[in-house]
Amino acid sequence: LSTLCLALLLLPPIAIRDIDGHELKPLDPAGPAGVLFFITNDCPIANSYAPEIQRICGDYAAKGVKCTLVYSDLSVDAAAIRKHRADYGYNATIPAVSDGSHQLAQATGATITPEAVVAGKAGKVLYRGRIDNFYAGLGKPRRIVTEHDLRQALDEVLAGKPVSHPQTQAVGCYIPR
Repeated sequence: LSTLCLALLLLPPIAIRDIDGHELKPLDPAGPAGVLFFITNDCPIANSYAPEIQRICGDYAAKGVKCTLVYSDLSVDAAAIRKHRADYGYNATIPAVSDGSHQLAQATGATITPEAVVAGKAGKVLYRGRIDNFYAGLGKPRRIVTEHDLRQALDEVLAGKPVSHPQTQAVGCYIPR
């Protein structure tokens, strides 16, 4: 999708249960925005982002932004997700869902883990792409992060501005199909 089309893409209403059985509508946030973090339990790049994902969720929670961890593994169950969250120190207040059927990945266009999708009111995709530019490519981390793409997108959404870069290229593992 082109960047212009991405900004105008309206997502269908999707209800999905998290690993604790609570119904979520991650593409229809109650607050100003929701962030879906597409991850897999065996992607080293996605796993390396666990601390930053938690910082982002913590920093934006008070501003009404809800985060959801979307496990894109084909055969991961709730027990495996709980173990992965514990192993990587994920806060239990960040809901986690299994998207083995790829319903959320297909609806948002996510193809990589980790990849972030910011959903706005009425199911609009406001941003899709990398969390930041720590990885220049596979196996090529930078010494210093110079672009915080997801944070910039969230700050622009919260300020009522259009997202200046609504799509960036995530670096990581392909979502298994």
